[in-house]
Amino acid sequence: MGNIDYVEVIGLCAAVLTTAAFLPQVYKTWKTKDVSSLSMPMLWMFFTGVILWLIYGFLLESAALILANSITCISAFLLFYFKIKYRNR
Repeated sequence: MGNIDYVEVIGLCAAVLTTAAFLPQVYKTWKTKDVSSLSMPMLWMFFTGVILWLIYGFLLESAALILANSITCISAFLLFYFKIKYRNR
């Protein structure tokens, strides 16, 4: 067995946990169509931060950062979409 990069393993574990923690909010918003508690400024700040983390991950060539922030970027985009689509409900 080859060398294990323990730093990257820790990063991948963190990526799975933090990304998975965000997914229930996306699912709940999709099912209930209730976007009243979602703040548009928070979504913009969060989305911008995730994009920056994704760029940082690519610059470092970190699989953990790229994986987590790619999925989280899609999730944040979905919340933007839901916020706009369901705003009048």
